[in-house]
Amino acid sequence: QVQLVESGGGLAQPGGSLRLSCTASGFTFSSLTMSWARQAPRKELEWVSGIYSDGTTDYADSVKGRFTISRDNAKNTLYLQMSSLKPEDTALYYCVTSLLPIDRLYNLDEYDDWGQGTQVTVSS
Repeated sequence: QVQLVESGGGLAQPGGSLRLSCTASGFTFSSLTMSWARQAPRKELEWVSGIYSDGTTDYADSVKGRFTISRDNAKNTLYLQMSSLKPEDTALYYCVTSLLPIDRLYNLDEYDDWGQGTQVTVSS
């Protein structure tokens, strides 16, 4: 069964940086599209960034230029490097994927495998 385990969350100051990791098992990681999603308290679930198996990436407008998604297929690990953090980045961050092909990277309805989440808090 697909297993996704996020780590790297924590407390950061505005303008600071954090690097999230997602370690995957139970499937052929290198062949799958991966994304990060987040949910802040009392707000809607939001797609953050995604990466196709060929390395093509995209980002939500709210994080573009500040976050970088990457993958290390040899380590079965997905990363999200976050810099210039803002208080509005505070959320529970999820690593997500699907065994089925993803047509639109930003469409969270297509993802059916989710990690447990890692909390990111940005506060002074």
